[in-house]
Amino acid sequence: MLLVLCIDLDDDLGRKTGFETPVVGRDSVEAAAVALATADPEDSDSNVLFQGIHTHDELAADAEVDEQVEVAAVTGTQGSDVKANRAIGEEIDRVLAGLSTGENVSAIVITDGAQDESVLPVIRSRVPIDSVQRVVVRQAQDLESIYYTMKQVLADPETRGTILVPLGILLLIYPFLTIASLFEVPGAVVLGLISALLGLYTLFRGLGLETVVDDVVNRGRDVLYEGRVTLITYVAALALMTVGGFRGVALLEAIRDSAGSDLAPPLILAVLVHGAVQWFAAAGITSSLGQVTDEYLADRFKWRYLNAPFYVVAIAIVLFAVSGFFINVNGVTDVPGVRPFSPADMAVGLTVGTLLGVFSTLAFAIAESRFPTGAEPTRG
Repeated sequence: MLLVLCIDLDDDLGRKTGFETPVVGRDSVEAAAVALATADPEDSDSNVLFQGIHTHDELAADAEVDEQVEVAAVTGTQGSDVKANRAIGEEIDRVLAGLSTGENVSAIVITDGAQDESVLPVIRSRVPIDSVQRVVVRQAQDLESIYYTMKQVLADPETRGTILVPLGILLLIYPFLTIASLFEVPGAVVLGLISALLGLYTLFRGLGLETVVDDVVNRGRDVLYEGRVTLITYVAALALMTVGGFRGVALLEAIRDSAGSDLAPPLILAVLVHGAVQWFAAAGITSSLGQVTDEYLADRFKWRYLNAPFYVVAIAIVLFAVSGFFINVNGVTDVPGVRPFSPADMAVGLTVGTLLGVFSTLAFAIAESRFPTGAEPTRG
C-alpha cells in the first residue's frame, strides 16, 4: 500500500482552520486544503495538500501501480522542532493504526521546504519512504516576486529584529562618525562602541539571552506591582555592602601606611574582612528580614526562616574574631578601626558564634513543632 503523507510541521492547518488532525482520505484532505487556502491564501501548506491529492490521483489512475493508494495530512506543533517532530510521529502512528490493510505500507512524503524535511527520520522509523516531493510555487521563482518575498520575510517580528537591527546600526556608522568629529571625538572610539553593540547583540541572539532579559524585566515589574518589601531591603543591602567594601579598602590603606611595607596576602584578606564584615552582616540581616516579611505576607512563613539573620550574625562574629586575631598576630594593634583579638578573645568569639547558630536552630525547631504556621502541616 502506498501512503501519500502531506507534512505540515507548524500545524497551520489545525491553527487556521480548526481541522482535527490527522486528516485521512482524499475527500477529507481536499476539504482541509480548500479550508486552509480560504483561511490563508498565502500559506504554502495548502499547496502541499493539493500536491498530495494530485499525487494520490496520479498513482490511483496509473495502471502500473497495483497497490492501494491512500493520502493523509499530518501536523506538528508551532514552536520547538523537537515537539513538532514528536507530534507528527504520534499522528503517523494513528494513521497507520487506522489503515485496514494487510499489505506492507510505504510512504511518499510531500513537503514545502527543507525545514519540514527534518521530520523524515521520524517517518522513516515508522514506515519505509519511497519518495520525497518538495512543492515549489512557480511564481516564487520569478524575479518580480523578490520584493513580495522580502516584504513577507520582514513582516515577521523575529526575522525583522534579526536583520534590521544590525543593518540599522551599520547604517548609523557614518552619521555617528560625523557627529563625533564635530565634538573632536576620535573615530576609533565610535567604531569601537558600534562594534561592541553589534557584538553584544550577536551574543544575545546567539545564546538566546533575550528571553533571560525579558524574564528579569518581568520579574522586576512584578516585584514593583506586588509591593514586595525585598525590593527595598535588597537596595539597602546593596548600599551597605558597598559601604562595607569601601570600609575594608580604607582600613587596608590605613594599615599599609602604618606598617610602611607590603603586606602578605593572608593579612590583606584578614584586613579586608575585618573592615567590611560588620557592614556585610548588616546587609545580610536587612535582606533576610525583608524576605521573611514577604513570606509572612504571602502566608508562606515558616519559623525556620528566622534562622537566617541569626546565622548571618553568627558567621559575622566568627569572621570578625578570626580576622582580628590574625591582625593581632601580625603586630597591627594601634590602627583606628582594628579590634585586636587575643587567643582567648578569639575562642570566646568562636564559641558565641557557634552557640548563637545552634540555639537559634533549636529554638525555631521547637517553635515549628509547638506553634505550626499556615505553611506547615500540623503535627499530631
